Amino acid sequence: MKTTVAIPQPVLALFTAVVILAGGSPAAAGRTEALLAVSWQPAFCEARPEKTECRSQTEARFDASRFSLHGLWPMGENYCGVDAKPRKLDEAGDWLALPALDLDAGTRRLLDTVMPGTQSGLQRHEWIKHGTCSGMDAERYYARSIALMEDLNMSAVADLFAENLGQYVSSEAIMHAFDEAFGRGAARRVKMKCRTDDDGRLLITELTIGLGGDYADNRSLGELIQSAGGTSFGCAGGIVDRAGLDR
Repeated sequence: MKTTVAIPQPVLALFTAVVILAGGSPAAAGRTEALLAVSWQPAFCEARPEKTECRSQTEARFDASRFSLHGLWPMGENYCGVDAKPRKLDEAGDWLALPALDLDAGTRRLLDTVMPGTQSGLQRHEWIKHGTCSGMDAERYYARSIALMEDLNMSAVADLFAENLGQYVSSEAIMHAFDEAFGRGAARRVKMKCRTDDDGRLLITELTIGLGGDYADNRSLGELIQSAGGTSFGCAGGIVDRAGLDR
């Protein structure tokens, strides 16, 4: 006769913890303190061709083959300490009417490269809505955002996208690239978004990457990812769009 042995809860909890620490499944539990949201700009522009940064995009520009910064989003709060008037302008989408940011020339130059949306005032919107809740000033907030984007854009994930322009890439391949670049289990802290364009193509549009711990310090993107909580990956794959509309 088969006998079933009940495992005491303390023992079961200890076993689960050992599996987690050993890098097995399930993924190590962490806490997501912020999201790094990155766009695939050619796909973004398919839906918003009127944007200045979309009208000016070329195949030679940085964002045609590398990820673009959408924003660095602290969890749980928006518009920290923001007065009613600028908040109203922001919520109305009148971003170029928001106050200019006090950024070093070098930071501004790098930000213009990695965030093409600066041509439409995206950096002002992201600062007033999200950056004001980060505990950093605007210079530090964007310096950290740029550093994290450099980690991503020098990784196997960015290489995978750049090598497959115009091609379908599966979520499995992207998840493998995340784990290769940022350590085992990194993909479990990432969500991918896709949309179908007017021609019926399923395009990869955005990744949101969970960050744990103090994202204001100088830890690498991989270290911050490993400290974050888990999430579902999202869509099962899509086309890495080329620069230029309807390509």
